[in-house]
Amino acid sequence: MRARDNATVSALRATLAALDNAEAVPVDEADLRGLALEQSPVGVGTTEAARRELSERSVVDVVRAEASERLKVAAQLTAPSHADRAARLRTEAAVLLRFLDDPGTA
Repeated sequence: MRARDNATVSALRATLAALDNAEAVPVDEADLRGLALEQSPVGVGTTEAARRELSERSVVDVVRAEASERLKVAAQLTAPSHADRAARLRTEAAVLLRFLDDPGTA
């Protein structure tokens, strides 16, 4: 962020959000209906759910999927007016792939 590298910051923020989403616990439809108000749990932390812990392989898969998605969209942006956006997506994908190639940089 201090280097003002917007492509890197954008790629990393989006990937961190994707990892956060991957850790979310699936919600059962029955849980969505809930209880009657008088039966609802009360107090701090009663609505918190434990998050899943991703394996290293799962993290790599999410990062790889994020890079792949950027490359796929960049390939679809063929109009000259979208050249800047396509280049930015390719740069973001390269940033993510660099982290996969050299895990010591993470």
